[in-house]
Amino acid sequence: MLAADVACGAGGPGMRCVLRMVAVVAAVFAFVGVAPADRAAADVVISINKSSQRMAVIVDGATRHNWSVSTGLGGGPPNGAYRPQRLERIWNSRKYNWAPMPYAIFFHKGYAIHGTPHVWRLGRRASHGCVRLHPANAATLFALVRSHGAGNTRIVVGHGGIRSARAPQGSVAR
Repeated sequence: MLAADVACGAGGPGMRCVLRMVAVVAAVFAFVGVAPADRAAADVVISINKSSQRMAVIVDGATRHNWSVSTGLGGGPPNGAYRPQRLERIWNSRKYNWAPMPYAIFFHKGYAIHGTPHVWRLGRRASHGCVRLHPANAATLFALVRSHGAGNTRIVVGHGGIRSARAPQGSVAR
């Protein structure tokens, strides 16, 4: 079965469907700043834009969520493409005074995506280097990564941009 059959129906892709698929793929590559040959396939792509302090969650090529985040005051986490290394539903930072890190998805050394009680700081740099999310969004992302698996999830950190700041239905965009 071809991807077009799944995305556009068993009758094959019409021109409108093909254009939509091309636009989604182009948007993802433009956002992450890499060429298609440089990127491994993943069911879930978590794109973190440090310039706009936004995260796009793309599932099977379609943007499912677009949320405000807070990344590091010092510029962290490092730009790059990663896979989740471990998931911790409840975690506290030993390095930063036992700060709570609910729904933590660790992806590079000590860097993680996690919920924060400091929701008023979302949308601007505020952390020691991790990617902070609204706790409800962190729980949603955690469940999504757990259900798809770490091997089918790619985390991309960079300065590329998604132009739309509108959140899809069902998202908590704070």
